[in-house]
This record gives sequence, C-alpha cells and structure tokens, in this order.
Amino acid sequence: MSIQDRLIALGITLPPVAVPAASYLPFMRTGNLVFLSGHIAKKDGHVWVGQLGKTMSTAEGQEAARAVAIDLMGTLQAAAGGLDKVVRIVKVMSLVNSSPDFTEHHLVTNGCSELIAQVFGETGRHARSAFGVAQIPLGACVEIELIAEVA
Repeated sequence: MSIQDRLIALGITLPPVAVPAASYLPFMRTGNLVFLSGHIAKKDGHVWVGQLGKTMSTAEGQEAARAVAIDLMGTLQAAAGGLDKVVRIVKVMSLVNSSPDFTEHHLVTNGCSELIAQVFGETGRHARSAFGVAQIPLGACVEIELIAEVA
C-alpha cells in the first residue's frame, strides 16, 4: 500500500505548509536531510491551547500530537516533493506544555510517533526526544519538530 493510500484509508488530508508565526522558515533542506521547524498543535484551525497535567489529559495531548503529525507530514510533502521521496523519518523532538508534576510526555508524543509509523511503515520508525516545558509559543499544548532523510 502506498503512503497516499494509507493516508486515504486513515481519512487524512494533508494541509498546506503553514505560514510561520515569526522570522523563520517552515523547513530547511540540506543535502538529503530535511529539517522541519517546530509545528504547534492546532484544533479546528486555531492554536490548541492547554497545559498537560492541568487543563488537559494525556489522551487529549495524544490527540494534539497526532494533529501535529498531520501538519508535519503536509510540510514534509512540500519539502521533499512528495512523501514517496521520504527515505527515513530520522528523529522527532516533542515539547509538551506541562505542569511541573506531569510525567507522561512520552505518552503524549506517542500520538505523533504512532501515526507516522502507521503512514510510513518501517520507514517511519524514528529516534525521539520528548520534553516537558513551562510554556510554548501562543500557549500551544504541544510543539513538535522532525528530521527526515529524502531521496
């Protein structure tokens, strides 16, 4: 099954590349690597605001991370000239807006990692870091960046 077929089967339509909210590029390609800038969680077209462990549950955080994965794939599609040109998802780094006592950042980030693995198969299995932070721009609950190898 092709990547596009998997997206269709999952009912996913990839969005266009979002316009940056500050002075940076949404992605940078150097050689065969593409670095995607941090993408913040959005719900219904608006920043998904919240703090894990305070105003959001782990399950809601997973949904937010899954939404970020969809945005990341939209940007990666544009950066690579198609998702079929992705050789490997190399690494995902996740920042989770969380209360000081929240300890399930890794579970929140699974929302992103699991969807990427579903869409890309073995190519989508990646290295990863997940951090809890005091705040994310615009009050977003999750921000994730991604590195991919492309053909």
